[in-house]
Amino acid sequence: MERFFSYQFIINALIISAICSLSSALIGTWVVIKRKVLISGGITHSSFGGIGIAYFLNMNPTIGSAIFAIATALGIEILSEKGKLREDSAIGMFWSLGMAIGILFISLTPGYAPDLLGYLFGNILTTSSTDIILSGIITTLILIWFTVNYKKIIYIAFDEQYAQSLKVNTRFHNIMMMMLTAITIVMNIKVAGIILVISMLCIGQSAANLIVKNVKSIIIYSFAFNIIASFGGIVLSWYTNIPSGATIIIILTLIYIICASYQKSRKRLSAQ
Repeated sequence: MERFFSYQFIINALIISAICSLSSALIGTWVVIKRKVLISGGITHSSFGGIGIAYFLNMNPTIGSAIFAIATALGIEILSEKGKLREDSAIGMFWSLGMAIGILFISLTPGYAPDLLGYLFGNILTTSSTDIILSGIITTLILIWFTVNYKKIIYIAFDEQYAQSLKVNTRFHNIMMMMLTAITIVMNIKVAGIILVISMLCIGQSAANLIVKNVKSIIIYSFAFNIIASFGGIVLSWYTNIPSGATIIIILTLIYIICASYQKSRKRLSAQ
């Protein structure tokens, strides 16, 4: 274990997993309560279009995915809000369009894209110091936003009409939350990859919701679950040479099963 902590890339992976666990706990709790999990999937997969264009233009793929993710989040929110397109139809359109654009531009890019599998399936062990700094800044901004607007976020998540009656600008807050969701997704692509990143926003939060009902408690528990899964995934990936992203999601799923079993046994005992 001492040798494990002697490598800088391991330390970097542990740090960014902690940072992303916090942002995922905050945004993911809102996503689950607001029932925006499917939208998160659409944003995640549409970001592949930005990665494809970035490879073609020889840009940083993270920048490309961020632009596409934010554009998709705003597009889905605005189109569905104005009634021009049903929300599920907008999600499906952006989801498939993003993937199609990504595939097209990657096929047009000369040579081989060596980091492509990392973006698809995650490779937290390639985290750089720059990734940590950017993720830290973004997560700090998300934490400040939640701290300042906590009550408004909760009102809108549970009862938007009630929030409007309190003169809360629900449109502005919904757009901001969608943009923060998009940014959080892009941050977590490094951890779990495009295909698996949606799990970071819903499995831990759903598991927490089985054993606690208070929103603050759900955030705290989901943060703890994400930390356990991320650290466990990194350790197992190191010692067994298996993909870290997939391992993290499997551990999260096991945590959910444990929480579900605990809830079931608790109900059985209370019924006796």
